[in-house]
Amino acid sequence: MTDPLDKCFAEAKINSLTLRNRLIKAATFEGKSPGGVPSDALVNFHERIGQGGIGMTTIAYCAAESDGRIHEHMMYMHEGIRPELEQFIRTVQLTGAKVAGQLGHCGAFTKNLEFSGKRPLGPSKGTNALGLTYGLSRIAEMTKPQIRERVGVIGRAAGFMKSVGFEAIEIHFGHGYGISQFISPKTNKRKDEYGGSLENRMRFALEVLAEVRKNVGDDYPLLGKISMTDGVPGGVTYDDSVEIAAMLEAGGLDVIICSGGTSSMNPMLLFRGDSMVPGLIKHEKSRLMKIGIRLAAPIMFKDYPYEEMYFLDHAQRIRDRVQCGVCYVGGVCTNDSIRTVMGAGFDFIQLGRALIFDPDFPKQAQERPTYKNGCNHCNKCATLIEAPGGIYCVERPANFA
Repeated sequence: MTDPLDKCFAEAKINSLTLRNRLIKAATFEGKSPGGVPSDALVNFHERIGQGGIGMTTIAYCAAESDGRIHEHMMYMHEGIRPELEQFIRTVQLTGAKVAGQLGHCGAFTKNLEFSGKRPLGPSKGTNALGLTYGLSRIAEMTKPQIRERVGVIGRAAGFMKSVGFEAIEIHFGHGYGISQFISPKTNKRKDEYGGSLENRMRFALEVLAEVRKNVGDDYPLLGKISMTDGVPGGVTYDDSVEIAAMLEAGGLDVIICSGGTSSMNPMLLFRGDSMVPGLIKHEKSRLMKIGIRLAAPIMFKDYPYEEMYFLDHAQRIRDRVQCGVCYVGGVCTNDSIRTVMGAGFDFIQLGRALIFDPDFPKQAQERPTYKNGCNHCNKCATLIEAPGGIYCVERPANFA
């Protein structure tokens, strides 16, 4: 019987792109682009990941426009950073890894001090808790011309990303950000053709996908990250996500990434393990926001103990429904887990915290049949996204030195 591990470490294709293996660095925000410019630390981070044998690494949160950033220290796609991005990509490619960028828009979930509009724009009116202390607390409902404008902005950003050398794009359809604010009935209360039924709530997402495809061409690799559930009452459900995946496949997506949770309402559904609350409070600069985190903690930061492959059963439903590529993410830290996921028919696996703990994970897993990663899922790395220097493993701080 063929070892499913062999499948993982064989070459694999996403549309016209060939990867050296089926392991992909998940797009977890690095916190290494001060002022919105990719830094040497960001280059070193992904270069080290590439040296460890990853098939493709993903630069997290490449915002479609300046107002599409959660805060001003995120990159947005514009000509002003073309030289830095081109050099970044060339450097990482020398390791043998392919380079993808995660294309997103924060929608109404923002605390961006450089925000140029009057109010954050979302599918419906509401309150942006993240912006309470930044003068950005009130969400305005997008008009149809504004929806069309945003679709165009995201499409043009995709064309820019292809032009600077990104070899694939991961569109962020999940985690409570701009596109998923339309998909989720929790945040979309519209009464027109962009609200109500799942088909209507998916209209914006599918228009974005079509516009991105138009700007990058049919043979360019497009992945999409979805939330299989928002993890809150009245939000997207696991049943919904099966239909969402089918619609995105019909819309021309090459690979669906099966994630879950929302950064704005239930982040611990994705970050299983120790609570992020102590670290977030420690690194938060605003005294009012520190108080807000403490008050919101019992509701927003629920207890989800870590377990291997915690999304597998739900992701399997999507794997069974669609014919396009499906990427598993969520608790793969051993070769036994790789075997299980590959054996279940998934095409790719995304790795996040495990690669921060051990950037040589791919090489180690290929060379050692019984490899176990060792990450203890303390989640302290995830709380460092706004700390000076960005994320690193507190257990192994020399990993990316």
